Amino acid sequence: MKISRLNSIEQYVIAKETVSIDELCEVFGVSKNTIRRDLNDLEVRGHITKVYGGVTAVCSPCSNLSTPARSAIHSSDKNLIGRLAANQVIDGDTIFIDSGTTTLCVLRHLTTKKGLTIVTHSLAAMAEASKYDNMNLICPGGIYSSPTDSFVGLSTFETLSGMTINKAFMAASGVSIECGMTNTTFLEAEIKRGVVHKAEKVYLMADSSKLNKKAVISFCKLGELSGFITDCKPPEPYYEFFKSNGIKMLYE
Repeated sequence: MKISRLNSIEQYVIAKETVSIDELCEVFGVSKNTIRRDLNDLEVRGHITKVYGGVTAVCSPCSNLSTPARSAIHSSDKNLIGRLAANQVIDGDTIFIDSGTTTLCVLRHLTTKKGLTIVTHSLAAMAEASKYDNMNLICPGGIYSSPTDSFVGLSTFETLSGMTINKAFMAASGVSIECGMTNTTFLEAEIKRGVVHKAEKVYLMADSSKLNKKAVISFCKLGELSGFITDCKPPEPYYEFFKSNGIKMLYE
């Protein structure tokens, strides 16, 4: 269907950043005329723009993109981070999965664990966790927020505040030594802050592109973390900060 093809083309361009028309024709098996019409439709969404001979991703905040589009960005790095995060989980754990496309990746690597309880307000994480028989799923409810693909609100916060969470796998819009973990949405940040204070261990899952970036609301200082899970060795200031504060670093 055309809508499915449009979504796939958008995700492909965002992941590759710049793509030629010839490449799109080959990958999606359609004519240049069809691709040009598709690109005209996609350009209206505001996430890509046509250039001479091809198309390029628009440098816009990821929070404005759909969940599938955000998932396509740094997808291999996110999968690596998910695998490393899964190694921190043991049988019987109750874990919190934050909203975000990086934290979502941990679930597919937990299929050999036993007796897990997954707590999440992320709609995508709910859908993913529901596929696996070894995971008990708890959804705190609330009001659905399209920009974050998650449920937020007072009821969400109150439900989470009464739970015991062994490990929390958190995401952030930006990460810096000065401001810690930051987010763009007030209600989302309040939920994140509450979980950080409740969980026995807190892990930040973020690829290197999130470092040295700041969003408007800070919800966790880096010194509060149990571990930082990323795609490569952190830059020296971060490496020294985590090392001096006894925070585990996991990367390849």
